[in-house]
Amino acid sequence: MAFVNRSDGGRQLAEALSRYKSRHPVVLALPRGGAPVAAEIAARLEAPLDLILVRKIGAPMQPELAMAAVVDGAAPIIVRNEDVIRYAGVTDAEFEAACARELAEIDRRRALYLGGRVRARIEGNTVIVVDDGVATGATVKAALRAVRMRKPKELVLATCVAPAEAVDDLRREVDALVCLETPEPFLAVGASFEDFRQTTDEEVIAILARFPVRAGT
Repeated sequence: MAFVNRSDGGRQLAEALSRYKSRHPVVLALPRGGAPVAAEIAARLEAPLDLILVRKIGAPMQPELAMAAVVDGAAPIIVRNEDVIRYAGVTDAEFEAACARELAEIDRRRALYLGGRVRARIEGNTVIVVDDGVATGATVKAALRAVRMRKPKELVLATCVAPAEAVDDLRREVDALVCLETPEPFLAVGASFEDFRQTTDEEVIAILARFPVRAGT
């Protein structure tokens, strides 16, 4: 296994991203699993840490199979995986209901994690989007497109592990991509970690408390 846990993966990624310290980046984590990874990067790069709230929309009979992803915002961004939608025979009504459920979870997480927290400035900055790993790529692709709409100077994706085909696909969404492991065959993100227990809401809140964002940064 390549990583002891998410924090170990974050430290390895932080080493690979060290050249970005001089660019004064903003680090954005995909919660929950991306938060402990991003914390190590933010600490090493002395960067502000914030979240991008995105949810996978699973197929009704196979919740782990991403048929789309939705990202928080004034106008939520939805990235559809049309092949999966057709394969699963999902109707428009089923799709809309699934979107509504995930948007409700985003609302819950926004209130719980962020509350009145000052948010990091994206426009004009180098932004590093961080997740613990990538499977299909649908979730992180939605996140990247949402961040790109906020006009960063430079957009970077950093992840511990992903299948090679997902890496190739996601390179088109970013200015740079750092992925430490592309196992073949790719089984699951958790297969690269000795400890891949679920990150809790309380852990995400504690991580954010360690990295307050100053107004104007």
